[in-house]
Amino acid sequence: MTHPYRIQMHETGGPEVLKVEQFEPRKPGEGEVLVRQSASGLNFIDTYHRTGLYPVRMPFTPGQEGAGIVQEVGEGVTSLKPGDAVAYLGAGTYASHFTGPVERMLALPAEVPPQEAAAVLLKGLTAWCLLFEVRAIQAGDTALVWAPVGGVGSLLVPWAASLGARVIAVTSTEEKAEKARALGASDVIVGYEGVSRKVRDLTDGRGVDVAYDSVGKISAEESLSSLRTAGWFVTYGNASGPVDPIPPGRLAQGGSLVMTRPVLFSFIQTPESLVRGASLLFSALKLGTIKADIGQRFPLTDAAKAHEAIESGKTTGATVLIP
Repeated sequence: MTHPYRIQMHETGGPEVLKVEQFEPRKPGEGEVLVRQSASGLNFIDTYHRTGLYPVRMPFTPGQEGAGIVQEVGEGVTSLKPGDAVAYLGAGTYASHFTGPVERMLALPAEVPPQEAAAVLLKGLTAWCLLFEVRAIQAGDTALVWAPVGGVGSLLVPWAASLGARVIAVTSTEEKAEKARALGASDVIVGYEGVSRKVRDLTDGRGVDVAYDSVGKISAEESLSSLRTAGWFVTYGNASGPVDPIPPGRLAQGGSLVMTRPVLFSFIQTPESLVRGASLLFSALKLGTIKADIGQRFPLTDAAKAHEAIESGKTTGATVLIP
């Protein structure tokens, strides 16, 4: 499409509620930037908005991250100029154009192309948040990582391994297990049955220091049962549905366990915190510690098909939507 367009929802439901609509991009106001987008990242949170799991106000344009080339800057903007490559977090990035505050725009290093930035920004900052802010990984820790070849997992595994952690991954197929090992997992459990027992076997009965769990409903109890005394259960996603309520007594029963449900945006509320996280992320990309593993590319007009793909569990790495 040559005219600017976006993906709009007027109701919740299946992928079919995602409609292509033309629109006029909003001109940047004071302290804002208008970007011609190169790509928008696809994340599970987009499906939660679409289904109504996370309520939103209609009409709604999905999308939480994007990257592209600055087209116009508003009054007072001096840190960016037309032609600069940027990446950003913001609501409504399923569009050919995006207007947002300059304080949330990150100038891209030459080594990080916009498509790669759109593929990893939200997921990479999530991995940074989990590893450095929520429960800092230490050399010698053992971490259990669910969905190790998904958008966040494919960054979490090599990054944790580079920090000296032993990573035990849990995935659904042998094909994904091979990829998890290539990413740096020391051990891989295939299938979701009996995970905690297998973890105990792999750790001589001790359990893991921390479980990073993005699967949710079907994995929570296995994660809890895999932890050592005073271990951390970090539940950060709902791929199989929301986690059932867990009484405090369950944490005591497991040995003074710690449970947290982090949200990235709690850790990047200021421009300084966003830059701090992005600097570590871009450095890890430049050093090759992590890679922008784009497993799937879809035209933005096929956003519905992209949602079907990620919900099927058959995708690997990141998925980007290209206007």
